[in-house]
Amino acid sequence: MAAAHKQDIKELSRDELTQLMKDLGQPAFRAKQLISWLYEKHAHSFDEMSNLPATLRSSLAEKYDLFIPREAAKQVSHDGSRKYLLQLSDGVTVETVGMPRKNKLSVCISTQAGCAMGCVFCATGEGGLVRSLTAGEMYDQVMHVAEDFGTRPTSVVFMGQGEPFANYDEVLKALRWLNAADGAGIGARHLTVSTCGVIPGIRKFALEPEQFTLAVSLHSVIQPIRNKIMPGVKKYTLHRLREAMDYYIEKTGRRPTYEYALMSGINDNRPDIDELIAFCEGTLAHVNLIQINRVDGSFIEPSTQEKAEDIVRRLAQHGIEATIRQSRGNDIDAACGQLKQRLLTKAEQAKLDKLDQ
Repeated sequence: MAAAHKQDIKELSRDELTQLMKDLGQPAFRAKQLISWLYEKHAHSFDEMSNLPATLRSSLAEKYDLFIPREAAKQVSHDGSRKYLLQLSDGVTVETVGMPRKNKLSVCISTQAGCAMGCVFCATGEGGLVRSLTAGEMYDQVMHVAEDFGTRPTSVVFMGQGEPFANYDEVLKALRWLNAADGAGIGARHLTVSTCGVIPGIRKFALEPEQFTLAVSLHSVIQPIRNKIMPGVKKYTLHRLREAMDYYIEKTGRRPTYEYALMSGINDNRPDIDELIAFCEGTLAHVNLIQINRVDGSFIEPSTQEKAEDIVRRLAQHGIEATIRQSRGNDIDAACGQLKQRLLTKAEQAKLDKLDQ
């Protein structure tokens, strides 16, 4: 008879971990110790939890798994960024990026393996959606990067594979563990969620008590063009999106960011920018212009630097703050829109097989 599948202990909430200790006849402080090992110290096994009684560690190991994603591959960019291919407990893989700058470390994590949104300029959706990730799997991506760099992350962006608001509850759990003092301890304003414009998620996010940051992938403010390049959010019209963003600003008082990937001849012409100005003028919004990164097999070309700079000037004339995002890691396909859902190569699988021996 096959062994029963054990639940990953990171799937339990804070309250559930507290109740677990009660159920096992442990004093209340054991829950705090366990949480510290799982999140603050990021233990790789129950055996590492040295201040827990051996009998408790044994009981936990009998009932729960504690799986840490395994690194199948790592690439290092000329700018110091590192892209990791991580394998999860069921063999599914995701890509994660660490981006150092001076004394700071930003981590870009995936919320799903693959993506169902189908944006034409993004490599992630080419293979469709495999599955959503758990909060623990998102948290572990951040910790993997932190351990590899040997330093504490200062910010995390949920901008890797997947649509975060298609996995809302787990994303929120991950955000809260990353923000928690007994977790990663990262300030809420340094935790950014990027959505394609999933309106129910935006409205729900507006009511969360923490000051997490919101970014919306806009990419066109002309409805037929946006429908074509972002088919997964076709049902969320620009009119409804603007209403949702007004609601978000009203409820939070926080400045959202609109991400606008510049695609030559598609969304960088004068009429396109006129509509972008009309959409943003008079709001708190900041526009983050991205010169789209080339994806193999795509017909889309990036706009020129000159055109991007001209757009920044035009937006500024209307009181709209805009910057041009400097792509990191594009030489290792780690920049915006370049993360993929892919199978392991034979060499990568062999590397993981050695770890199992």
